[in-house]
Amino acid sequence: MPVGRLHHLIFDCSDPAAAARFWSALLGRPITYQDDDFVVVADNDTTSGLAFQRAPDHRRPTWPDPAVPQQAHFDVMVDDRAAATEAVLALGATRLSGDHVFADPAGHPFCLIPRPGWAPELGKLH
Repeated sequence: MPVGRLHHLIFDCSDPAAAARFWSALLGRPITYQDDDFVVVADNDTTSGLAFQRAPDHRRPTWPDPAVPQQAHFDVMVDDRAAATEAVLALGATRLSGDHVFADPAGHPFCLIPRPGWAPELGKLH
């Protein structure tokens, strides 16, 4: 059984609302959540999607020049963060600073978040 499932792919940016408006229009998906620092674009308010998070010192990526790399991370929803922590560490993740923040073996950050109430339990997906 999987440890978790993708909730949002989160992009760092200086203006979350502007980024979300762009992607909402481009993908034809509504903005389903918004506060000053975090905005979500998804099919509806009970599905996962793209999220845009304020990063106060954000520097634009300089693709393809690696001087300023791409800036995104996954939120993975889990039923039990303690059990999921043990599982991801056993799979080769490392802890990073922050609440339930880890890096995959290649160093990509991800967060374990409690499963939202609208999402079915992992064992009840099929």
